[in-house]
Amino acid sequence: MKARAVFALALLVSASAVAQGYPARPLRMIVPFPAGGGSDAVARIIGEKLGERFGQQVVIDNRAGKGGSVGTEGAVKATPDGYNMVLASTSEIAINPALYKLSYDTLKDLTPVALVASTAIVVLVAPSSGLESVKDLVALAKTKPGGIHVASAGTGTITHLSGELFRTLAGVNWKHVPYKGAPLALTDLAVGRVHVMFSSLPAAMPLIRTTRLKPIAVSSRNRQPALPDLPTVMESGLPAYDVEYWYGVFVPVVTPKSSIARLANEIEYSLRQKDVITHLSNQGALPGKSNQAQFAQFVHAEHGRWTKLVKSSGAKAD
Repeated sequence: MKARAVFALALLVSASAVAQGYPARPLRMIVPFPAGGGSDAVARIIGEKLGERFGQQVVIDNRAGKGGSVGTEGAVKATPDGYNMVLASTSEIAINPALYKLSYDTLKDLTPVALVASTAIVVLVAPSSGLESVKDLVALAKTKPGGIHVASAGTGTITHLSGELFRTLAGVNWKHVPYKGAPLALTDLAVGRVHVMFSSLPAAMPLIRTTRLKPIAVSSRNRQPALPDLPTVMESGLPAYDVEYWYGVFVPVVTPKSSIARLANEIEYSLRQKDVITHLSNQGALPGKSNQAQFAQFVHAEHGRWTKLVKSSGAKAD
């Protein structure tokens, strides 16, 4: 018994020493979408601040494909040592499980660490389209059933499903055009190869500021600070339309609790800093305000909400 007690004490001391020395090398943050998109922008903002706090670089690892499933699976399979995490969003965590047959379970195989940011979806058209409002878009779609091409960052992403929800509520029919990430879709929209896109604000803000894309509404219940004059879809004639997009940090499920706690604390601290708040605001995003337990509850609720929305919208993986 005495030997066992000594051994147990040794393990505790060892674990404490590891926790105090964490992190001792660079960390990796997987982003399941290409560089230049909304997830990438948010990841780099929080990754840079975490690097300052830890005194270790946070390497951004873009792994795009299958609506974010490729990068998410990479995080599930990563070594659970506290040095691997994923900046995942509504799409990967709450929507994809309802659309795809995945090799992992987002609720069981990943541990929620922190809510990083939330943003509205913005309804975008090309400036040359002549469309000024949601009413204009709905009217055009009704006169050209199936003739409107709606871009997305990929099948199963929030940019796809938010468009499907809109289409269902408005009673219109159009053609979904999935891309491999938001940057290519937004570029094609700007030159008129497609007609509409439902985009996260962080991905779209640079093109909105340079007037290469025209926003006509946001998906949230309230107007967004980044675009205060832009009406909501609710105000524009679809009162049941309410979509919010969020980004959060997750780690493989058996990552040491001490590492998870340190990550959560440092992310929460970082999100209270003025420079991070400003950088997120410039991207059209608001910093997360919840602790780890609250975020875990939120993730479970979102998973259930989007599963119902996917089924009710009739959305299918293309």
